[in-house]
Amino acid sequence: MNSAERRAGMSLAAIFALRMLGLFLILPVFAVHARAIPGGDDTFLVGMAIGAYGLTQAFLQILFGMASDRYGRKPVILFGLALFVAGSAVAALAADIHTIIIGRVIQGSGAISAAVTALAADLTRDQHRTKIMAMIGSGIGLMFALSMVAAPLLYAAIGMSGIFWLIAALALGAMALTVWAVPAAPAARSTPIRENNVIRQILRNGALMRLNFGVFALHLIQMMMWVTLPAALVAHGGLPVEEHWKIYLPAVLLSFAVMVPAIVAAERGRRFKPVYAGAVALLALVQAGLYAWTENIWLAAAWLTLFFIAFNILEAMQPSLISRIVSPGIKGAALGVYNTLQSIGIFLGAAAGGWLLRHFSEAAVGWCCGILALSWLALAVACPLPVPAPTESAHKRA
Repeated sequence: MNSAERRAGMSLAAIFALRMLGLFLILPVFAVHARAIPGGDDTFLVGMAIGAYGLTQAFLQILFGMASDRYGRKPVILFGLALFVAGSAVAALAADIHTIIIGRVIQGSGAISAAVTALAADLTRDQHRTKIMAMIGSGIGLMFALSMVAAPLLYAAIGMSGIFWLIAALALGAMALTVWAVPAAPAARSTPIRENNVIRQILRNGALMRLNFGVFALHLIQMMMWVTLPAALVAHGGLPVEEHWKIYLPAVLLSFAVMVPAIVAAERGRRFKPVYAGAVALLALVQAGLYAWTENIWLAAAWLTLFFIAFNILEAMQPSLISRIVSPGIKGAALGVYNTLQSIGIFLGAAAGGWLLRHFSEAAVGWCCGILALSWLALAVACPLPVPAPTESAHKRA
């Protein structure tokens, strides 16, 4: 990568990471905090407070993506981050669960994922695009692990209101990065495209829809796993909640060490299809392993490491593949559809995992995740993927 691409990758990954850290920080502590505020004894409302941002993002990702195609990436990103700051302030000042839900809805309305990933695609060449997406995906994984460690400590020090103010400050930092650190974005398109034609074009593209199903399945599986996994680590592994980071953090870090060679193999070896399908197959295998690990905590850690390897590879490859398939004028819209399916997967995964656990068992959650992963694998094997462009080093060798 050249210096402009490295700058774009690092700054956009930082923007994504700061925003996702703000969303992740409440996960380990909010359910405990909610018991002390009016309305917090209703578990449905607690779940809504945690997952409401995903629902509003699902409704607005396409709109924000299309707006970034027309009005430019940076203005849309800044507007979305401003909404995120406003929602964080509402939640920080809230005295009851209903106001916190309103704040989380406003947070989620800043649906900038499509605009950020589209800008990352705009600022990089084809042969380096997956590396940039890997930087963004790695940042998300690292922020998740960091939130597991930091949230209990922050809650003890500054309380839930302080955490929401910190989240607002992180979003302000992301706005500063957008203005001063991200390289200049390409100009918005000058000739408007009819929105209904754009959406019809995206929905009729079989390769795009397979990738959209993939991100839906990936995040639905992730959320279903996290409905059951923490309790299973306590019940079966004897590991207290405050010590779960001892598994999460090494698993995420080790997954990065494996993910990087896999991405390099996909790009330089021009092996998108086997790396992509192999990661989906690994995800399916993990479902069988995680729900059969019984009480061996080290075995659970190994399976969780494999999960993060598959997750990070897929999180990096899929948006890169979409940006290669579509034309530049509808890139934001296509990534908006992609991120909409991602948000729906997040919301439905949490809801479905809780319902299955309540009415059936952990094994039912595992079976559902496994069947979904195998269905995705069948689609991945049949998915026509673009051939990576030869790298500069490959040109020189030729």
